[in-house]
Amino acid sequence: MQDDGKINYRINDQDLEELESYFLGLGEKRFRAKQTFRRIHKHLAASLDEFTELPLALREQLNQQGSFPQLTIQDSSVSSNGTEKYIFESPEEVPGRDGIRRRVFEAVWIVSDGDDIRTRKTLCISSQAGCTLNCTFCATGTLPFIGNLRTYEILEQIYAIMRLRGERITNIVFMGMGEPFHNYDNVIRAARILNHPDGLHLAARHITISTAGVVPSIHRFIDEKQPFNLAISLNHPDPERRKELMDVTLKHSLEELLEAARRYTLDLKRRITFEYIMIPGQNMGDEDLQKLIRIGRRLRCKINLIPLNTTLQGWRPPNASEMSRFQESLRSQGILAFNRGSPGKDVDGACGMLALRWNEGNKTPSHAAAAIQDNLESSHTSL
Repeated sequence: MQDDGKINYRINDQDLEELESYFLGLGEKRFRAKQTFRRIHKHLAASLDEFTELPLALREQLNQQGSFPQLTIQDSSVSSNGTEKYIFESPEEVPGRDGIRRRVFEAVWIVSDGDDIRTRKTLCISSQAGCTLNCTFCATGTLPFIGNLRTYEILEQIYAIMRLRGERITNIVFMGMGEPFHNYDNVIRAARILNHPDGLHLAARHITISTAGVVPSIHRFIDEKQPFNLAISLNHPDPERRKELMDVTLKHSLEELLEAARRYTLDLKRRITFEYIMIPGQNMGDEDLQKLIRIGRRLRCKINLIPLNTTLQGWRPPNASEMSRFQESLRSQGILAFNRGSPGKDVDGACGMLALRWNEGNKTPSHAAAAIQDNLESSHTSL
């Protein structure tokens, strides 16, 4: 598949227009691009052998070019509430301090009751291996940054889990490892492919992209009139205190961020979502609450409240009484506030906990990983 560790061309890394250009360059008809796109993104092919629409000679040519790289599921952990965390390894080889290495990253499957009679099946996916930021409460920021994920590395997290589970997802959230807006082009391309009628055709309102507050990219998102939901990790309503929690504030101030959020609500006529990690002694005091209420009144928003899940700074998570009081104080002022809890906390899969407990140096897969690979190799479930 590869030549000296480098993949020549990746057909699963392209949108439909790019595939059309590629196949025309090979002397093939334009319709080959649509056949290929549908086989990858609608039928979730796991091998070039499944591209039966294409002539054998063309499939062999694609195979020689190493054009259909796949992720490997190295491990998985199931929470007591059914949440499952998956650890992926990419075939992409990147230089590191200790020589050439491969990107490793995580995704989390979360099942919950939906707003209607359907069960919501959400995948929380990564956009980077490691992270370019260092939020004080987030374990991902303690990892070395190994690079932005390519479009196919983002999408294959979804497709591999769907193939494995034989289930269709209902929601995608870009809230795993990394800052999505520091990988803007690949994230938006992946979201558009997920939304494409010849792909999964997942409604834009079921795709949420989260940012710690990369203001220029928020404005770009608005200028491009992207149809996807936008969530902002707020985490503190005071400009100086937010700097202590989130280093992104050193480049993009809280006031700039709130102005971008206001523009989002006005220009796109949508409600903005704020995520707020509740940390007793840091951002849950009466003064913090009043400042957060003022922000909530200023903008058309909803606030997702999430209890602290890590102990990086010796901080403790809020207890049930503290969480309830904080939420009710917001709701009493007419602000939409929801306690999102910590699904997957017992397998380090909750918000802020994705930090690769799998040992990269140990290439012997766990029993869970071995069972996953056996299942993938023995059957391919139609979805």
